[in-house]
Amino acid sequence: MLKYLLEKEFRLIRRNPFMPRLIVMFPVMVMLILPLAATFDVKNLRLALVDSDKSEVSRELAEKALSSGYFILERNAKSYGEARSAVDAGDADVILEIPAGFERGLIAEKKAAVMISANGVNQIRAGLGSSYLGGIVQDYALTVRMKRLAPLQNPLTPSFETVPRYLFNPQLRYTYAMVPALLVMLLAMLCGFLPALNIVGEKEKGTMEQMNVTPVTRFHFILAKLIPHWAIGFVALTSAMAVARVAYGIAPEGSVLTLYGFAGIFMLAMSGFGLVISNYAKTLQQAMFMIFFFVITWIYLSGLYTPAAGMPPWAQAISRFSPLRYMIAVLRAVYLKGSGFADLAGEAAALAGFALGFNGWAMLSYRKTE
Repeated sequence: MLKYLLEKEFRLIRRNPFMPRLIVMFPVMVMLILPLAATFDVKNLRLALVDSDKSEVSRELAEKALSSGYFILERNAKSYGEARSAVDAGDADVILEIPAGFERGLIAEKKAAVMISANGVNQIRAGLGSSYLGGIVQDYALTVRMKRLAPLQNPLTPSFETVPRYLFNPQLRYTYAMVPALLVMLLAMLCGFLPALNIVGEKEKGTMEQMNVTPVTRFHFILAKLIPHWAIGFVALTSAMAVARVAYGIAPEGSVLTLYGFAGIFMLAMSGFGLVISNYAKTLQQAMFMIFFFVITWIYLSGLYTPAAGMPPWAQAISRFSPLRYMIAVLRAVYLKGSGFADLAGEAAALAGFALGFNGWAMLSYRKTE
């Protein structure tokens, strides 16, 4: 019986002209566009420069800021008021004011101050822009003092240097953390939405009534709906991983089999959740709103954009009920650290619990009579 049910489902997928395009194009578009759009890397900040010192040191500081790759000179203002007007008009993001006597204070008095003002309407651009510019100023001040004062100091004066090492992501590329998380979001959308919309669509067309009068058991019915969308998830995952490899040069450091094993469990969980929704929804609109509510909530609680450890305690407790949290941790560990199944046993147990719970709920809530 299961064989004929699966044959029916795969034929319906092939006959639907939209489905093959969705399976191929959706993963490709997600992996090509979202990693570039959903990024916290801030570049091309518009800088308003107020150089009241007009010295060699102030010019070198301005050139160092502009050559960093983070800033572009929007306005070379004569006064702070002119620079502030540019910020008020939305033409500039950050103001760097170098006061008169900056060179003399830095060299002769061994201290100098500059003022950095940022447009706080966009909190991320303001915070990162101020941080970048402050680091550039500090680095340049140290360079000037060492270059001009070193010959006058004792050459035997001890010194030290701190060199940070960033493990697993040496270049701190944001796409390295974002791409694995987007893979999880992609699988959640496909494997959650498609089974639910498939069954609810059959309810609206009336074909579910024909299924209800057959001797098909709950187990075979749920299994016949799970397996095709499980296979679709693997096709989408493979396509997305290929795009990530070609477009961004990102490949898993760990075993691909480990990745596929966890993905299989996660897709079973999300497909089971979609089937649960389909058992309660009467229309496609109801099903879409219900799944959209849960999936979006899970995405925000999963650590996709902000680490779960940085959330308030109550939010961390709620996030433990998000399957996406565990799968994102798995993919980031496999992609960046090369972790194996033994390192991720806790996540495996959590995902298996979601898969058993959702699919068991789907079987128990399925009713052949409406």
